Amino acid sequence: MSPEDLLTELQKGCSTKISETLEAIYRVCMEQRKRGVDDYSISTISKLGTQRGVPKAQSIRNKSGEKYRALIASFAENSPVKDLGKQKHQGLDWIDEINNPKHRLLAKIQASELIATRKKLQEIIPPNLQIDIYDYKSTGLGSEHKLSNQERRALEYLLSNSFQSKWKLTPTDYGELIDENKHAVFKAATLDAIKKALDFL
Repeated sequence: MSPEDLLTELQKGCSTKISETLEAIYRVCMEQRKRGVDDYSISTISKLGTQRGVPKAQSIRNKSGEKYRALIASFAENSPVKDLGKQKHQGLDWIDEINNPKHRLLAKIQASELIATRKKLQEIIPPNLQIDIYDYKSTGLGSEHKLSNQERRALEYLLSNSFQSKWKLTPTDYGELIDENKHAVFKAATLDAIKKALDFL
């Protein structure tokens, strides 16, 4: 039986408080599953959910915590993730050397999230894809994208006082050029775009 189905079964006929506690445990266990951390020990689940309605570890271990233990065990049995200790080939064996249990747990969570992120990146980025980043200004590469001297002078003229005075245009804080009737001749951000082009092309 899946944890989801078991949660539904366990909540049948129980008090509101127990039902809410089961729900809190379920949420914490689901977070562990999403992180890819195969650690469903009672102490771990209790620590992670201590501020969210999950009882203390001893309460879960007591006879009254039978339903809670069953739900946690269900996640452990149905976990698609194997013990992080088996991933030592990925350089994670150092985590087990951390003495502080809280820090060890946090390190496992961070490591599992890193592994999951790497897998996503491998799915998104094609293998052997080379990404080149050019700083056109300092390297001189990509000259075909640079402004010619004539193009640069044309853009500089649009920013000049002589052009704006000739056509009675006024710049605004929004990067516009407006005429005497307050109508935008150059739309918002046009002046900013011209400045960026001059800086980077």
